[in-house]
Amino acid sequence: METDLASIADNRNIKYFLVSFVDLLGRLRAKLVPARAIAEMQQDGAGFAGFAAWLDMTPAHPDMFGVPDPGSLIQLPWKPEVAWLASDLYMNGAPVEASPRVALKRQIEAAAARGLRIKTGVECEFFLINASGDELSDVQDTHEKPCYDQSALMRRYDVISQICDSMIELGWNPYQNDHEDANGQFEMNWEYADALVTADRHTFFKYMTKSIAEANGHRATFMPKPFAHLTGNGCHAHVSAWDMAGENNLFLDTLDEVGLSELAYSFLGGVLHSADALAALYIPTVNSYKRIDAAVTASGATWSPNAITYAGNNRTHMVRIPDQGRFEVRLMDGSSNPYLLQAALIAAGVDGIDNGRDPGKRLDSNMYENPHNSGTVRKLPANLLDALRLFEESTVVRNSFGEEFVSSYAKLKHGEWHRFTREISPWERAHTLDC
Repeated sequence: METDLASIADNRNIKYFLVSFVDLLGRLRAKLVPARAIAEMQQDGAGFAGFAAWLDMTPAHPDMFGVPDPGSLIQLPWKPEVAWLASDLYMNGAPVEASPRVALKRQIEAAAARGLRIKTGVECEFFLINASGDELSDVQDTHEKPCYDQSALMRRYDVISQICDSMIELGWNPYQNDHEDANGQFEMNWEYADALVTADRHTFFKYMTKSIAEANGHRATFMPKPFAHLTGNGCHAHVSAWDMAGENNLFLDTLDEVGLSELAYSFLGGVLHSADALAALYIPTVNSYKRIDAAVTASGATWSPNAITYAGNNRTHMVRIPDQGRFEVRLMDGSSNPYLLQAALIAAGVDGIDNGRDPGKRLDSNMYENPHNSGTVRKLPANLLDALRLFEESTVVRNSFGEEFVSSYAKLKHGEWHRFTREISPWERAHTLDC
């Protein structure tokens, strides 16, 4: 693979590069670099002021540099003279440990030290809405059970096909697109890959979807719960662990009832053990908790978990096993930071392997109808504040991510929570004004 960005620019007629990074609150940041300057940026990085993004820095901090990763390069299918690059953040010559892509690379290194190559895939759900964000873009999309609605899907053919065609051009191997369970909601699936590749593609997918939707007169949102009566936007993650050559799936055991190996069960045990402590990374916004254990939606089911449980091919649980050699974690939502989603999943799994964590017996009941008939199960945090407290208290989290990351992330997220609590909502006025 060619890695010299200046040569790549010449060969592909690239005029500009977006040298980007994702901050701790999931915002995509970038500088637009002309091709004539990319050689210098590849060596030294593009300069940023860390305080200007959500990275727990002050104006007194020195320059931060985003060093682009040539392996992440994506030429914009709808604007091929521009190429996008994920970058790793450095300050004073050292990686910025409290940055999402660096945090993920640390977890990948931890897995690799144990001979594991983690492969993942994500299922991104999003709504197509109007520009102001208060209504669906398709006023005809009104069915009570709109999932897989062919007519509603085809009314947005221009947007969906452009996104899918772009993924085909990029070599992501997309394989299906559908209208999801909520009115105005869609999901697009592409092939799984190494965790870092999936995170980079996930980041770009969100940007691409928003850009193509906007070009077609719509707005795309990955907000977890934009409409109270409709199913929210999940971002389910599928995971498996392979040998370092990427040839043998170490989660696969064809003799097991559901096709999982002992290693897979230990990894799963770790995911379950730390699900509440890592909820602050999996479901990281105030709005996220309005999707979890929500009231029954217009379609009849929320499709989101309400407890820390696992089952076979049963979508009412936090984790399901849809096929041999992998499992799906259904907790994450559309606001999940693409890098921290993967980092949390790997950190939990590695802890499970190191400590031989037992996931316990499967619960094959319908958790929506019989949540209390399955014995004692742990509940997910009720809100972001509860999740942050569990995050800060967790030994697994601190051992996996380090004090610098935990402190910075918790500080910024507590700030977000406090900004939320200072707001007066219409509900409060309606129920308290005349108290």
